[in-house]
Order: sequence, then C-alpha cells, then structure tokens
Amino acid sequence: MNTGSDGSGEVVVSADGEKPEEAQTNEGERGLGSRAPEFIKSRRMLHLSWQVGVFVIGLAVVAAGIVMLPLPGPGWVVIFGGMAIWATEFVWAQLVLRWTKRKVTEAAHKALDPKVRRRNIILTSIGLVIVAALVGFYVWKFGFVMPWKIKDQ
Repeated sequence: MNTGSDGSGEVVVSADGEKPEEAQTNEGERGLGSRAPEFIKSRRMLHLSWQVGVFVIGLAVVAAGIVMLPLPGPGWVVIFGGMAIWATEFVWAQLVLRWTKRKVTEAAHKALDPKVRRRNIILTSIGLVIVAALVGFYVWKFGFVMPWKIKDQ
C-alpha cells in the first residue's frame, strides 16, 4: 500500500478523496520550499549561490528596517519585506511569516470586537485627559514662551 508521495508534485490523498490535515494548505498559501527557477535548483552550486544572494539581499533589507526603527521610516514594514525576501528561499522564514500573518489576523479580529474597541477608546480618552492636565500644569507653572521671542539675558 502506497501511503506517501512518489513525485514532487503529488499530494497524499485518503481513500475518500480528501487531503489529510498535514497536506492541506490555504488556497492563498503555497507549499514550503525554494521558489527558485527549476534550472537553478537543478544545479547544486548555482542553487547555493542563489541562496547566498537571497540571504544577503534579505539581510540588507532587514538591517535597513532595524536602522529605521529609531530613525524616521517604515521600520517594521521594511523588516517584514526582508523576511518576505528570505521566505522565497528559506523554509524557516516562510514559517515565521505564516505565524506572523496568523497573529496579525488574530489581533485585527480581536481589535474589531466591540468590547475591546470600547475599552481602547476609554483608555485612550483617559490618557489624553492625563496628558492635557500635565501640559496645562506645566504651562501654568512655568509659562509658555515661543522660542523666537526669548530675550537675551
């Protein structure tokens, strides 16, 4: 009895014609593995150099994203862009991206929950009132002088 897959494009199918849970993927998700063209994957040294190139480019993009975290720029977007570059070649990056997408989707659904939205609005309002009170106290205590109207002392 053949329960596995003999070819690279085959999928294990049970007797009733359904895929087992391990072999099922979402319609939008591709299988894990290299997305390099076949002529590159067929030559070991060319595939290895392809992987090194993808890793270096992804590393440069991720490093640029890390630099953008404290500096102006879309740091997290660039970091995830670098991870997406890595995911074209490396299974570990594909798994990290799938996990991240799942967590972001869960957080988005949770944020749309009316109870959570109400709580977030209330907490934001309280925070704004506290900040306004602190700014008002500072202005009352020390005054507000525009920088261009400071007199020489």
